[in-house]
Amino acid sequence: MSPTTLPTAIVTGSSRGIGAGIARQLAADGYPVVVNYAGRRAEAEAVVTYITENGGRAVAVQANVSQTADIARLFEEAEAAFGPVGIVVNNAGLAVRKAFAEFTEEDYDAVMETNLKGVFLMLREAARRLVNGGRIVNVSASFQGAPIPGYGPYAASKMAIEKLTEVAAVELGSREITVNAVRPGPTRTDLFMHGKSDELVQHFAKQAALGRIGEPEDVAHVVSFLASPKAAWVTGQIIGANGGYW
Repeated sequence: MSPTTLPTAIVTGSSRGIGAGIARQLAADGYPVVVNYAGRRAEAEAVVTYITENGGRAVAVQANVSQTADIARLFEEAEAAFGPVGIVVNNAGLAVRKAFAEFTEEDYDAVMETNLKGVFLMLREAARRLVNGGRIVNVSASFQGAPIPGYGPYAASKMAIEKLTEVAAVELGSREITVNAVRPGPTRTDLFMHGKSDELVQHFAKQAALGRIGEPEDVAHVVSFLASPKAAWVTGQIIGANGGYW
């Protein structure tokens, strides 16, 4: 990817939270951005409006990342809107917090369909269509420390994403495509904050070396670097974007 070339960026699950922060940051970096969403059209359009009002280029495209046909259409609409895709950020995710005894098969399937199958299908399509020298960034999570009750399948899906990242980096390296993952820690998003008391949020904040929970922009800045020409020598890496959360 030439430093003077700004290819199209797709950010899955970018209607809110970390994904929206990444979409806004990549647009500020000059990339035309496809704001992908599954069902939150109004929020996705709001992200597009923010980007365009601040001088960027963006469109919202609905697609379910667990469906092959939807992913093919997502790439097609991205290419039609702005040209060849050079950056893919796999951010779409679903968290179901329940103890194992209460976790249903339907819950498990829903988490794995979005978090793991969705990333696999996006990686497969990117391997076929991404421009040489492109960038892929997968969004994992900081579960490498103490296990958190209620997040078993979610944590498993994120750890599996990291292995997909490492293998894809080796497979795509001959085309100078880098593949990395970021591990956000507790981050101020609707997904993380839902159902948590102020005391619990502060508990998570104290577990970070920097003494606070993250903001979507904190993660977006790391993704911005990995998507840039400056990160051409960084691939197959799992990078904590978590303020020293363990």
